[in-house]
Parts: sequence; C-alpha cells; structure tokens
Amino acid sequence: MAFQNIGIGNRDDVFYRYKMPRLITKIEGRGNGMKTNLVNIVDVAKALARPPAYITKFYGCELGAQSKFDEKTNTAIVNGAHETTKLSALLDTFIKKYVQCYGCGNPETGVIVTKGQCISLKCAACGFSSQVDMRDKLTTFILKNPAVKKTKKGLRKAANERIQAGEVVAKQGMKELKKGYKDVKKVGKKKGPSSDEDKSSAKGSVSDDADSSHGEDMVEWQSDTSAQAAQQRVEEQLNEVTSEMVMLSFNKENMDVHNRTFNHDSSDSSCLYEKLLKTFKLALDEGCSPDQFAVQLHALCPRISQEAMDAFFDALFDGVQKGLANEIGRKRVYLRKSITDKYRQVLLLGSIESHYSSRPPEICKEIAISLKMLYDLDILDENVIIAWYRKGLQNRIKVLAKPFVDWVQNAESEED
Repeated sequence: MAFQNIGIGNRDDVFYRYKMPRLITKIEGRGNGMKTNLVNIVDVAKALARPPAYITKFYGCELGAQSKFDEKTNTAIVNGAHETTKLSALLDTFIKKYVQCYGCGNPETGVIVTKGQCISLKCAACGFSSQVDMRDKLTTFILKNPAVKKTKKGLRKAANERIQAGEVVAKQGMKELKKGYKDVKKVGKKKGPSSDEDKSSAKGSVSDDADSSHGEDMVEWQSDTSAQAAQQRVEEQLNEVTSEMVMLSFNKENMDVHNRTFNHDSSDSSCLYEKLLKTFKLALDEGCSPDQFAVQLHALCPRISQEAMDAFFDALFDGVQKGLANEIGRKRVYLRKSITDKYRQVLLLGSIESHYSSRPPEICKEIAISLKMLYDLDILDENVIIAWYRKGLQNRIKVLAKPFVDWVQNAESEED
C-alpha cells in the first residue's frame, strides 16, 4: 500500500512521521447510474482518526452529490464520476479543516462538541483548541452524528500506529537514497585509475548533478565537523551564558580532560552528578529556554546515564517537597523537550523513584499523582510505566504507585 504525508504542506518532507494511505477510487456503472467507489476510505479514515462517514459526507457536500457510507460493508459511494486527483485535493481540504491543529499543524487532534453546539479540535501535541467554522455544511452532520468517544488507550494506540507507519516509510526512503549513492560510487570505481585532476573534476561533476537533482539518488548528506563549525552551532542554539558551559576543545590534552569530566562510564558518578547539577542549575537561573536546555542536555550528555538524569531532575525540581505533580505541570515543556524516547522515560522513572525514596512517608504517597500527571501529559508511556513497576524488587515506592499502575492496566475510558 502506497503512503503519503498527511497534509499538503508536508507532502515533500521525507522525514515527516504522520502518514496516510493514498486514496484509491473506482468508477462504477454507466450513464446516469455512474458512481465513484472510495475503495480504501476506511484505511484513510483510520490514519486520520476520523469516522469514514465524515469524509464521505464531506465529498457529498463539496461536490453537490449524494453520498453514503455503509457501516456493515465498509463501502463509501459518491454519485457521479469523479477523478482521483480531484478527490485527493478535496481530502487535503478536509484534513486542513477537520484534522490538522490550527496552532501547530499536527494531525494529533480529537473532535469535541461543546455544550453550545460548537465543534472544536483539541490537539494532543500542543494543547491548542481550534474552533471549526460552523458555517461549513459538514458541521451539521457532525453535530447529528457525533463520533464515538474513544478511550485514551485507544487514542494512544492509533497515534502509535500512525507514527510506526511513518517511520517504516521514512526508513524505506533512506534505503533508496543510500542505494542510489552506492550505485554512483560503483560507477566511479568502474572507470579505473585516473589523475588527481580527473578525480577532482569528477567529484565536482557529481556534486553539481546532486545539486541540480534536488534530492535525488546521488545526494550525499554531510555536515561540517570542524571545531569552528561545532562552536558556531552551539552559539546559535544556546544563549551567551549556556554556550560558555559547552567546552569544545579538540586537541588531545583538552579532549582527555573533557572525557574525564563527563564520561558516563566513570566510577566517580557522584562527581559527574555534582558537575552536571551545578551546570543545569546555572542554566535555569539564567533563564534558559526549554529548547536551549534540551540542547545543552544533549551536548553534555550524548550518552545520557542515570546520574545525568538525576542531575537534570534535581535541577529542574530543586527544593520541591510537597506538590511535585503541580510543579511537573509547570515544567512540562522542559520535560517534553528533553524526554524524547523510551530510554529516557525509564531513566526519568528512576529519578522519580530516587526522589521519593528520600522523602517522608506522607510525601511519598504523592507518587501516584505525579505519575498520573506525567502520563496525562504524554511524557511517560503506559508500557514504560508497567515495565518499570514489574522490573526489580518491590519497594515501598512501587507499593504506593500500585493503584495507579493497576488503573493504567485496566482503565477502559478517561472517566475511569
């Protein structure tokens, strides 16, 4: 099945992670009985997290034709003969109006019907609430046929499926690019030995061809790794205070000092923790933004360890005793920018467990609330939480977190 990026504005982005199947149509019948069958409308609707009846009705409203979606047979019919290109263009309009967030542009939205009979799109990525134009004809159909409320677990599963599909397509595109580049290198080797001038001219011609092809198979991705370029990138991404903290020295003596200072495999983990804690606190005191803080974390800890995560967590929540969940809500942007994969989620859980282990029993009871806050903010994944709870020995912190873990495993709806 062929996939494409969701949204016409992202059509040429090879690494865009939100994918959907290409619309497939089939014209049936003759004369006045001609109709267009939307063959894979169910798969398209699933990728967009919208009922297929909404898309079918949208086609009917825009084309001025009768349309119907049969839930028993999962078939969508629009009267009349309509070209696939025209229907695909209308589908892009539907995505822009009823799928993509008006704030960030991501398709991670849910349709919400308010008490005042208005329709809004709630974005799970940025939290923005987009108000749909109620003058559109489709809004009447949506108000009369509200979508079945999905569970939070179902929404997460659908989102993960879309992301996984996008990653598969992106990997295939990268394989094709690498394969094309290898073919170019093989062609160059077959030409046999040549002089330095020939090599330089051949290299220049390949570079010119790559520039003219605008991202075709002959493109070679490169980045300047010199000391000057690295320092320039740091200065562009960090402010004046934090850029001085990232020391980029490339002579042998200074590199050895740098490795001894920030080596995560070092036995002196307490020394590493103290150095990172001091650095992170200074950055926060100077008003470091979430993006700059994430860049600094990656620059200092490219292979992040538990000690580095503990320093990050303690710097971010310095001195917090009661009410950690409320503080997590205030610092959620910092966490979202820095906790970017499941490995870091596991380390974050370790830091939280360590945080509550040193607190009195009355404060330790708040761990379930803190975990739920991180779960609701999509910072921690349910599978990571369950795996953390089951791994290792059961201590008093995990015992206090057990009610929330049981809720995550057995919850059937947001209200539960």
